[in-house]
Amino acid sequence: MGKSVVHDLYAAGPADAVAVNAFGLGMALRAAAGRPIVWGLHEMMAQEAGRPHGPGLHEMGLSPRDLLLVRTRDVQSLLAVGEEALRSPAVGAVLLSAWGEAKAFSLTASRRLALAAKSSGATLFLARAGALISPSAAETRWSVSCWASEALEGRAPGRPSFSATLLRRRGGGEPRTWTLEWDRDARSFREPAPLSGAVVPLVAQRPAEAWDASGRRVA
Repeated sequence: MGKSVVHDLYAAGPADAVAVNAFGLGMALRAAAGRPIVWGLHEMMAQEAGRPHGPGLHEMGLSPRDLLLVRTRDVQSLLAVGEEALRSPAVGAVLLSAWGEAKAFSLTASRRLALAAKSSGATLFLARAGALISPSAAETRWSVSCWASEALEGRAPGRPSFSATLLRRRGGGEPRTWTLEWDRDARSFREPAPLSGAVVPLVAQRPAEAWDASGRRVA
């Protein structure tokens, strides 16, 4: 993923909200390159997918000095947090996590974020769950779902694993799907060893169920 741009991350289904947030955190860690991360969390996302858990963040390789968490009640405030964070030269990456549909997620708002990211040199990741895919100025668009992890030695729990489909990239290209696991020590995604570098076959993508700002299913 390129620097100083916006990337859209969609949960493949409402049950994948945790996965899309974790994937976004991993991407933000890589993009930040040691600089702080600002995570804007929509309150409805926290209610539906759970609030950040300290030990879980530690398992992702995050320390308190890496992350500034900002909670917002509505999407407009969430987008404002993103723009404000991108104005700081100290910030390396921004993750905005939102649940449901909202008119505030307009093409104009996306362009504003893209311009702010380009000016600041930081990268912004917009993670959405319970929402239909919509037009935006993002450099890439992904569909993310959880994936079964491989147990470690001694039957220890495996690394966080994801199925990530690149649906769209500016400049073109065919959609592709990867199975990836998060390596906390390397702060990087990698393909699990059993795959031997293989790419997972692309499967048909069903639109995620959409939810409005009050939490009602609309599709």
